Amino acid sequence: MATTETKHAPHYAPTAGVLLLKIGKASERRFEKALKPLGLTPRHLGVLFEVQACPTSQQALIDTIGVDASKLVGLLNDLEADGLIVRKRDPEDRRRHIVEVSAKGSARLEDAKKTAMTVEEELLAGLDADQRAELLALLAQVADSSGIFEGCVERLKLL
Repeated sequence: MATTETKHAPHYAPTAGVLLLKIGKASERRFEKALKPLGLTPRHLGVLFEVQACPTSQQALIDTIGVDASKLVGLLNDLEADGLIVRKRDPEDRRRHIVEVSAKGSARLEDAKKTAMTVEEELLAGLDADQRAELLALLAQVADSSGIFEGCVERLKLL
């Protein structure tokens, strides 16, 4: 299946960083297109994944999601307006808000996970199960060791 992302072979030997960048951008476009009917973006999905795994404060989300505070507030406002998250005052520190996924958000997240798995299947169609597992382990190691996603290797071990 030819897509706009598969134009032609490069005229140079690409580095791992260049390949990761190109694959990342193409993946983001595919995820954006697939999630649009659900009213979500890849960033919304990232927030929902993180908050479902561990309800947390807005400040902690800034660190774990990796977006600046103003962008995070916009994402949270979108998700709250759609009824997908709730922000509650932290009983231990009334100045903080704890973000949780609502029941509606959990249902939408399940649909989004199925959609994301379909996109991932398309992206990784050229790899067998062992190669996919190896790729995931290697990417987790890169993400962890570079500080992009600390603790990624340990999180994979929990799966």
